[in-house]
Amino acid sequence: MSSTENSTYEGFSAEERAAMKDHAKEQKAAARRGSRADKAALAAQDVLDKIAEMQDSDRVMAERVHAVVTETAPDIAPKLWYGMPAYALDGKMICFFQSAAKFKARYATLGFSDQANLDDGDMWAAGFALAKVTPEVEKQIAELVKQAVSQG
Repeated sequence: MSSTENSTYEGFSAEERAAMKDHAKEQKAAARRGSRADKAALAAQDVLDKIAEMQDSDRVMAERVHAVVTETAPDIAPKLWYGMPAYALDGKMICFFQSAAKFKARYATLGFSDQANLDDGDMWAAGFALAKVTPEVEKQIAELVKQAVSQG
């Protein structure tokens, strides 16, 4: 008997199902919004509202990440992505902040999509664990974001 026959698939976790529901709500809300400027302003406010709902340490880190990302790349657009603060350039998601509480993890995550220009040889990091956002970490985030949005 193979290991897949032995294991029981229990489906998505409650946290994963909640993230998928968040994504569906985000898509419906975006479709109902008016002009492109209205959509961008409302999406940015959605991100700030989501950050404000977070627990203490996650909220503090998300606020700092948001500030660093938006200051480093002024053309980047905040938006929600599966219920997480995310940042897109020309409509393509570049990076996101995942709170520790979202999936009951021991650390928050700063993740980058395949649209981020972080390529470095045959293997590179696309996700980073965040325990605290210190001034040194802010500098590292800013460097990653600059590279992620660079043109090559």
